[in-house]
Amino acid sequence: MSDAGAMDPADAFASAADLGARLAETGYVGDDALATVAWLGLRLHRPLLLEGEPGTGKTALAEALAEALDLPLVRLQCYEGIDATQALYDWDFPRQILHLRAVEATAGAGSDLGDVEDSLFDERFLLSRPVLRAVREAPVVLLVDEIDRADDEFEAFLLEVLSTWQVTIPELGTVSATTPPVVVLTSNRTRELHDALKRRCLYHWIDHPGLAREIAIVRSRAPEVGVALAQQVVGLVQRVRAEPGLLKPPGVAETLDWARALAELGAREVDLERAAATLGAAIKYREDALRVREALERILGG
Repeated sequence: MSDAGAMDPADAFASAADLGARLAETGYVGDDALATVAWLGLRLHRPLLLEGEPGTGKTALAEALAEALDLPLVRLQCYEGIDATQALYDWDFPRQILHLRAVEATAGAGSDLGDVEDSLFDERFLLSRPVLRAVREAPVVLLVDEIDRADDEFEAFLLEVLSTWQVTIPELGTVSATTPPVVVLTSNRTRELHDALKRRCLYHWIDHPGLAREIAIVRSRAPEVGVALAQQVVGLVQRVRAEPGLLKPPGVAETLDWARALAELGAREVDLERAAATLGAAIKYREDALRVREALERILGG
């Protein structure tokens, strides 16, 4: 169950500016709009739904919030076919079988079947999955990552839990969160989420950052990368993103990987040979790689 004496995350920051400053201390460089919606989520106990292209910092915000609030991060990774069992709880079947055999060996055939059955569904055999963990251990930060990969039924289940923060385990009773978890849902928008879930959340679209903010992100998250190299890599990535027809434009995560790869090779500035050799840090599709190689020759070759 939750610790009733734990601090309510709603009281952690006096203003959105305070939250933004603390996020920056963790290495997360966001804009004022994102800091504001995240602060309102804390104050209003509302889930935060983040959409945007992959690699724009949606998951990283949940990690930064957990660090800023000094709370555990509980992550639920969604995937096609996930159901409530993977999110809530399960029973440790192998341990239950061992327990049953031990009872039979010590108590014999005359043991009361009701007592034996009750002992099989004891707390010690319960396997808490992310949503149940978040309810029992709150306050925590619950990250529901890539909710768009789950199906409609799972989305409906999640909406019910977000509305009540109660989980009923038939064998043990109802578990309620005294303080609602801080919830961050992310979506890459591979499908549209239902309006009912969106209404429950505060919404924010995270776009690719501008030049100055992306440089600041690289300097914060990859301090081993020199200033000149960071500026050149970010400038190059921004131009690559503008190339038409890319299947997957590089996100901030790819910018960081590319800058670190070049720094690892000892580069102080971006040149065509090293940029082409390390292109796999930023580009993940063969078709995109062919287009970007041509762009690199145009941008850096002259």
